[in-house]
Amino acid sequence: MRAAWSRTLDMAIPLPHLLHSDRPLPAAASHATPPSASESAAPPQDELKRVAAHRAVELVESGMVLGLGTGSTAAHALDRIGDLLRCGVLRDIVGIPTSEWAAARAAAAGIPLSDLNAHPVVDLSIDGADEVDPALNLVKGRGGSLLREKMVEGASRRFVVIVDDSKLVPRLGASGLAVPVEVIPFGYALTLRRLHKLFHGVPGFNLKLRTASVNAKASTFEEDGFELEPFVTDNKNYIVDLFFEEGIHGDLNLISDEILRITGVVEHGMFLGLASSVIVARKDGVVVMDK
Repeated sequence: MRAAWSRTLDMAIPLPHLLHSDRPLPAAASHATPPSASESAAPPQDELKRVAAHRAVELVESGMVLGLGTGSTAAHALDRIGDLLRCGVLRDIVGIPTSEWAAARAAAAGIPLSDLNAHPVVDLSIDGADEVDPALNLVKGRGGSLLREKMVEGASRRFVVIVDDSKLVPRLGASGLAVPVEVIPFGYALTLRRLHKLFHGVPGFNLKLRTASVNAKASTFEEDGFELEPFVTDNKNYIVDLFFEEGIHGDLNLISDEILRITGVVEHGMFLGLASSVIVARKDGVVVMDK
């Protein structure tokens, strides 16, 4: 798969040993020291996420309206933006969160917040993705925030995706993990049957209504030992997860239209043609891929 991606690489830089030194804060002293044996080891996945996020935040300028992503990778970007606001490197930033979680995380980081009603044009959005294909199409929304993410990122002049290289796939759905579809609760069983009929005959296809424990809807999908009910999004809707054993084959735009024509479907997690660029953190460096 690496060979298939090599034609799209824009630039690569080595990973910094100290992530907070990739863009020094004012008055912060930096001292070069030889890397220790532990620093020389391959960085863990969360470290790669942090590197990609910090690289994306370098694109943020004072006065921007920012789309604020949701999830573990976006969290690093929100925290970094908050740090830069507190020390005065950035000023007059307005954030448009893509979920209630993002709003709470951004507020805790000290990022001023607004919404799309007040700011219908977003200068830059930074968010993670669950899958990225060679054409920079994405699967997003496994955390359940796909509708607001697509609204904010679709309103953005530039949408920068931050991932580690585990998210690169030859085609959407190829990871074998969920491609989410947000549906209204009313008649959801009928909507689920219509989605199943749409993909009837596709080898290895399956779907299910996403459930979560009553006590931890937003954070757990463990199904053993809990009283279950449907997972509920910030928009009070349900999620149907689609699974494709061999990924999604065919015209993605046509498949997108067919899903959206089903009454009861609100939105799906295929983000087609929205990403301006993807920043990929790998063990050997950071790669930027542009549309």
